[in-house]
Amino acid sequence: MNMQVAKNMVVTLDYNVTDVDGQLVDAGQEPLVYLHGGYDDIFPMIEEAMHGKRIGESVVVRMQPDDAFGEYDAELVQLESRSQFPRELQVGMQFEGVPEGIDDEDEDDQVLIYRVTEIADDKVVLDANHPLAGMALVFTCTVTAVRPATAEEIRHGHTHDDSCEDEE
Repeated sequence: MNMQVAKNMVVTLDYNVTDVDGQLVDAGQEPLVYLHGGYDDIFPMIEEAMHGKRIGESVVVRMQPDDAFGEYDAELVQLESRSQFPRELQVGMQFEGVPEGIDDEDEDDQVLIYRVTEIADDKVVLDANHPLAGMALVFTCTVTAVRPATAEEIRHGHTHDDSCEDEE
């Protein structure tokens, strides 16, 4: 029996992501495994497009920045002194940090991952935007497996392993 993508099913997708000009952004080296049915395991637009699909079926979803990784926010870019960082600093390294202007009580909710985007003399540029923020993206997804979720997965709202056997 070739199962359909429906609520409380674990779905495995082969996917890739390009920008609107067709330039590859994410080759999808690893399959994407998610719990279908409004658990925020995957972008809502993609989940909506996948609903009712069967193994072997594909969708192409074009998403604006608001639907994907958000608009680019210049306030999430900070300039810091080079002396605050380890000697072995490289562009692409990541650090956890709290945006400026956040008081200590809110700190727990505000920890962001900052990426080093530039190192110049005694300054370091940190950017907490997602690398794909501000980009319109095209997701191409093919269903490769569908199985019923376990009671525990449904209770926790996400999948618990990477193995997703097709139960035909």
